[in-house]
Amino acid sequence: IRIAAGADGSRYLMEASPLAKLIQLAEINPTDSVLDVGCGTGYASAILSRLAGSVVALENDSALAETARSTLSSLGCGNVTVVQGALPQGHAAKAPYDVIFIGGSVAEVPAPLLDQLAEGGRLVAVEGQGNSGVARLFFKAGGVVTGRRAFNAAIKPLPGFERIRAFEF
Repeated sequence: IRIAAGADGSRYLMEASPLAKLIQLAEINPTDSVLDVGCGTGYASAILSRLAGSVVALENDSALAETARSTLSSLGCGNVTVVQGALPQGHAAKAPYDVIFIGGSVAEVPAPLLDQLAEGGRLVAVEGQGNSGVARLFFKAGGVVTGRRAFNAAIKPLPGFERIRAFEF
């Protein structure tokens, strides 16, 4: 479902099945601090708020951020803070996070997000675009982040995470 069209591209609500599978993959605990990257209207943030101790809902679009604030407030999600900023940069001010959830497909997970994982933290994301996306679970142990393939998923891309094309011979 398309929720917005901005200068950086269209934004979509993730379908229920891949959303549920990604949330399950993250194995969220009641004490976890979660960063929801690209929260949009706050749909995933509302679900995450019922599973985690606290949620930082990051959104780059001011209109979507305001919608998320209003929606989450009306739902009584008092453990969610909506912040505005560049999605690939995360929100270092409240890091580290036990879980980072990326709400759309990305070409690859940027280093600043991986750097914001707590020891023992998990990041879930779909890498790739179109019908060739792969859900991945990244885990930080001993200061090192490793990732594994979880399942195939075709979800809409999150603007701002496109691969930068470089000239090659």
